[in-house]
Amino acid sequence: MERIHPSLQTGQQIMCKINWPQQRRHKILTDIITIIFLLTWAPAMADELAVGRFSTEGLTGWDTKSFHGWTKYTLTREKKYVAVQAVSQAAASGLVKKINFDPKKYRFLHWSWKIDHTISTGDETTKAGDDYAARIYVVFSGRFFWQTKAINYIWANKLNQGDSIANAYTSSAMMVAVQSGPKNAGQWLSEQRDILADYEMLFGSRPGEASAIAIMTDTDDTGEKATAWYGDITLTTE
Repeated sequence: MERIHPSLQTGQQIMCKINWPQQRRHKILTDIITIIFLLTWAPAMADELAVGRFSTEGLTGWDTKSFHGWTKYTLTREKKYVAVQAVSQAAASGLVKKINFDPKKYRFLHWSWKIDHTISTGDETTKAGDDYAARIYVVFSGRFFWQTKAINYIWANKLNQGDSIANAYTSSAMMVAVQSGPKNAGQWLSEQRDILADYEMLFGSRPGEASAIAIMTDTDDTGEKATAWYGDITLTTE
């Protein structure tokens, strides 16, 4: 005798107790089965890791790192965003969040940003032009300091959008032009990058554990002034 799943059996028993036409009973039974399925099935949700919830956590957990002078970072409300405003005048300092994560799991980086304008004399190919209105670092610490690598997601000055290049100071840091030029200046833009795929493309190997994420608006090489805004930053598995 064919065995009937208990949940379906219950539905059939209910139908048998009610003297409805067979077609009507079949439709109601189908509806019951659908409801049971919806109640017992849950879709797989992407796992999320918060890096910077500026709207609710402020700058908790973020430390300042100076390379030359001080970029001013303050929390501000920018339209619908609570964001970090960065103002740099011939200075280079960043905000660093120490956060260990496996980029093979948390491989997608999400953030939003806006700039006032790009650096007019900025040039990704020279040390004298190595300034950016906005950039986000993902840092991968090695066993020794010289093994540390970084991906810099930049709002490029001259580098074409989508292109990448080694940093003018070190080949251990690769620059990826997520945005480029003044076209979208003054607009809030939402970004997503696949860290795992980017690392493999840029360095030709699989990454180890990431150790930090940083934001920086810097103008120390050109001596110019730049203003940028950074929204919430998160990592996800999907």
